[in-house]
Amino acid sequence: MQRIPCVLMRGGTSKGPVFLASDLPGSTQERDELLLAIMGSGHELEIDGIGGGSPQTSKVAIVSPSAHPDADVDYLFVQVMVSQRRVDTAPNCGNMLCAVGPFAVEQGLVPASGAVTRVRIRNLNTNTFVDSEVQTPGGKVRYEGDTAIDGVPGTAAPIKLTFLDAAGSKTGKLFPTGQVLDWFDDIPVTCIDMAMPMLIVEASRLSKRGDESPAELDADQDFLSRLEALRLRAGLAMGLGDVSDKVIPKPVLVSPPKAGGTLQVRYFMPSNCHRSLAITGSIGLATACVSEGSVISRMLGERLSPALEQVRLEHPSGSIEVALARTGADGKTIRAAVIRTARRLFSGEVYVPAVQRLAG
Repeated sequence: MQRIPCVLMRGGTSKGPVFLASDLPGSTQERDELLLAIMGSGHELEIDGIGGGSPQTSKVAIVSPSAHPDADVDYLFVQVMVSQRRVDTAPNCGNMLCAVGPFAVEQGLVPASGAVTRVRIRNLNTNTFVDSEVQTPGGKVRYEGDTAIDGVPGTAAPIKLTFLDAAGSKTGKLFPTGQVLDWFDDIPVTCIDMAMPMLIVEASRLSKRGDESPAELDADQDFLSRLEALRLRAGLAMGLGDVSDKVIPKPVLVSPPKAGGTLQVRYFMPSNCHRSLAITGSIGLATACVSEGSVISRMLGERLSPALEQVRLEHPSGSIEVALARTGADGKTIRAAVIRTARRLFSGEVYVPAVQRLAG
């Protein structure tokens, strides 16, 4: 039986253990086997581990000091599959990213500096950089506060995340196909890579309203098969190859807003509908809102302004706001920021039995 130092944290609307890289095996294969055992992967309830039986609660963050001059810490996100004994390190996760700043300060990786401490984070999954602003009055991380985010009960201290170079996170291009709009047979789609590679399609094109609950969408197997077929085509078109065993690109249904927001969305991970919305997904969707010719701009038309600076995205649990800023000499580089919250749930040691080898 092994004992591994562990901190369980809620980051945004996700939850999972956060580890120091130095406490895990250096071998990728051994590390992944250990994480599968820790989380209880391979069982729908993850009953023999600390995973929560849902993609949103079967996530792992691994943090280490960074050797890069533009970062304080490195962050590797690991999506641990629930029912399959498999992990995926291709995408970033913006929700678990919320937990990295507070963790880095409390572990002594970044010294607290005044009332607010900026933690410069390099995401190893995508080799992109994010600034995290953590509340640290008196030199200690403060979790209590008045900020509420939809999908999480109560309130907490705000954490501001600014994505500095999110365009082309996995493919090297904002629009990997070379076009803002593509047609897959008779269905117009936008394939975008801004913080997260995504396939964006109007809900009505797949005979959906766009305001269905996640449970309704997850129960419609014919719809899920159609959506997966589009996702596989998008993977090839975006240069990602065969994505049948990958969680990217993420498919997203969009529809006109119903609660005064900019847009209504249903985000998939990729075979289940997210109960709220991934942070990385919100960054890409907000960018698509101000990209002329995208599925979203075509759908909303005059409702959108190319100079839009604040986007509110309606999701199943409420909404999330994304602030957009244009930088660079030509003013065309888009930088996006969101306000989220996090909480330290427990710290100690997780006990791990003899690990099994990865399937396949």
